[in-house]
Amino acid sequence: MDNRTIHKAWPLLKKQVEGLDVPWLENMAKQSIQRDPFKVLISFILSLRTQDRTTGIASEKLFKLAPDVKALSRLPVKTIEKTIYPVGFYKTKAQRIKELCSVLIEKHHSKVPDDLDELLKLKGVGRKTANLVITLGYQKPGICVDTHVHRITNRWGYVKTKTPEQTEFALRERLPKKYWLEINGLLVAFGQGICRPISPLCSKCGINRYCEKVGVTTHR
Repeated sequence: MDNRTIHKAWPLLKKQVEGLDVPWLENMAKQSIQRDPFKVLISFILSLRTQDRTTGIASEKLFKLAPDVKALSRLPVKTIEKTIYPVGFYKTKAQRIKELCSVLIEKHHSKVPDDLDELLKLKGVGRKTANLVITLGYQKPGICVDTHVHRITNRWGYVKTKTPEQTEFALRERLPKKYWLEINGLLVAFGQGICRPISPLCSKCGINRYCEKVGVTTHR
């Protein structure tokens, strides 16, 4: 797949994803009247190793109790733990959230940075998290690459990389910028519903004819 076919495949991909479950965090950002980078950041921290439904419930409870960084910084760690339970590693995440709030208040005037390099300086914030904050929280160009984006773009033959980080840099060089904001939400839903890691549903795929199926040994 190249950029000529990407332009043809993209609208078909968007149409197919309309009937699939979009990641909860993506929905939260779209539905929010005023996008809040802080809530995107905290919600993503909660989402790690946790199902979407559990993340959604925990985030709503936490933001109802403390809607901004200053309010959240005033909560005792034990209160945060109790509020976000049963997200995965809730005790570790509660401590991490508490520490993160302190850093944002002390070093960033209570605001989440909108610069990738500054976000990466925050303890525990990797490239995936930073790109999500930039794209969902600030609606600025960025490419968030998770296992789905990495797997699918390699399967298409659009990139040839070994790690998600390599995929991000390859996509930054090659993918037209107008697709940057959409790619993560689209391919996570597409990867969960159609282009699965093992035995993808190629017979149901709307862009099957454009895919090189790199590494696919069996499909349905």
